[in-house]
Amino acid sequence: MNSSTPTKLAVLGTGGTIAGAAVDPMDNVGYAAAQVGVAQLLGSVPALPRLLGACELVTEQVAQIDSKDMTWAVLYTLWQRVTHHLSRSDVLGVVITHGTDTLAETAYFLHCVLSPELLSAKPVVLTCAMRPASALAPDGPQNVLDAVAVALTPSASGVMAVCAGTVHGAEHVQKVDTYRRDAFDSGDYGPLAYVEEGALRQLKNWPAPGAKPIGEAVHRQAQSNDWPRVEIVMNHVGASGAMVDALLAQRAAGALAVPVLRGLVVAGTGNGTIHADLHAALRRAQSAGVQVVRASCCQRGRVLPSGDVDLFPDSQGLSAVKARIDLVLSLMMA
Repeated sequence: MNSSTPTKLAVLGTGGTIAGAAVDPMDNVGYAAAQVGVAQLLGSVPALPRLLGACELVTEQVAQIDSKDMTWAVLYTLWQRVTHHLSRSDVLGVVITHGTDTLAETAYFLHCVLSPELLSAKPVVLTCAMRPASALAPDGPQNVLDAVAVALTPSASGVMAVCAGTVHGAEHVQKVDTYRRDAFDSGDYGPLAYVEEGALRQLKNWPAPGAKPIGEAVHRQAQSNDWPRVEIVMNHVGASGAMVDALLAQRAAGALAVPVLRGLVVAGTGNGTIHADLHAALRRAQSAGVQVVRASCCQRGRVLPSGDVDLFPDSQGLSAVKARIDLVLSLMMA
């Protein structure tokens, strides 16, 4: 990168509710996601040119999907395109429009894989909507405006998510509501900032890059879509080891059409507690060479040391879905 002053902001579209449409403008649930292109979406934000000033938008439609259908292949493409734009000397940051369902996972993935050098100098801001673009009062335009305001903030850096005027760090953000517009929370850590009338009120330092030492081997696996298979199992009343044992049987059979199971994340109850029957099955999995990580279903707190359950490494405060991403990347680097 050269020393020229950045004058452009990249906005990458991936689909989601923010780009959704329904026949009835009063229908906020029965819509089809990913119907509106990112350029059209930005055109629905009349205050955007005033906020941008001399800054020029560069748009790219990386994907057009409902985020519940997010895949490793799309994540890899997004990783590459974000890297491309961050590496440009004329680009000051990247905004990504995304569905809400898997936004937290995408944010954490990018937090892990993007170059620390790039992330320490420029921001990557994901935003979304809980109402489709066709809604009587869509929330997408304001969220886009807020995300752009964050990306334009001098010294902004790291991977963040912006929704309903609140700025969250990628490591801590999680979706906590099925319907309300303010659907995201950062648990005990709390938000990084608020966007108020286009201005940022910052509460914490920008998130430090969390990049793993991603080498060429990881890139080769990702390019070939060879991602380690890691599944999530949940503890609950009457939890048994049947699901784990079925996965182990499938692994032992070596079915060619199914990737080999390499890891399990258990979403435990409370402090990562696990039913005795499920615990026994997880121990069998561990003995068979499957890596097991223990997380909690709770939205707040982290798993603390607890007797024989500590035979399984804890998730270091990550939710089960983020612990899965972490384990996948760790297995790729092994």
